[in-house]
Amino acid sequence: MAKPIIFIGPSLSHEKAKAIFPDAEYRPPAKKGDLLRLAASPNVGMVGLVDGVFLQDYPPSPIEVYQLARREGVFLAGAASLGALRAVELEKFGMVGIGRVFELYKKGKVDADDEVAVTFADSDFHIQSEAMIDIRYNLYLARKQGVISDITKRAIAKVAKGIYFPHRNYQDIIDETKRRHPEMGDIENFRSYIAQNRKSLKEMDAIRLVQFFKEKSEASLKSPAPPS
Repeated sequence: MAKPIIFIGPSLSHEKAKAIFPDAEYRPPAKKGDLLRLAASPNVGMVGLVDGVFLQDYPPSPIEVYQLARREGVFLAGAASLGALRAVELEKFGMVGIGRVFELYKKGKVDADDEVAVTFADSDFHIQSEAMIDIRYNLYLARKQGVISDITKRAIAKVAKGIYFPHRNYQDIIDETKRRHPEMGDIENFRSYIAQNRKSLKEMDAIRLVQFFKEKSEASLKSPAPPS
């Protein structure tokens, strides 16, 4: 039985993914052609798409992912980042979407690719910018906990959205918000908060996908073999 293949990093490091499910094959973020090659391979069973390139190369197009989704005997799921985008586009063709990012796109709460796009190091996939969807999530948590007001939350989100995605980082976003809105006295509260409490919705969803694949793989191993 072929190992599940999961394209992942930077939403979740390969080390963390392997700690959850060591029996999968973890590949770098998907680029154009990667899924077409899988679609042409005879030995493919389960494929997870979490991360893809956005700036370094061309990502797999919906048509390319469709070629894999329509393959008989292939289970294809997406989550967290490019995988969530493609799952929304191809759900009607059998691709499975997992997690909150997928649901946000499906419900139309977010609709732009740059909500999940980040830049990352080629060597270890360490993120070099912040995903807009994670910025929104952390602002939501800070507002819920009373760290910032709703007005400040919306002001920071607007500034962040106006920054080109490779350049989004919390320090610059907060500095620019302070420059534009010196009257908002709780902006610095968010700087202190995010330094200690940064969370990633993308990482949570990537973990969900890896756990899902682990459970599905284990279930298939326990299933009785069909009669010969």
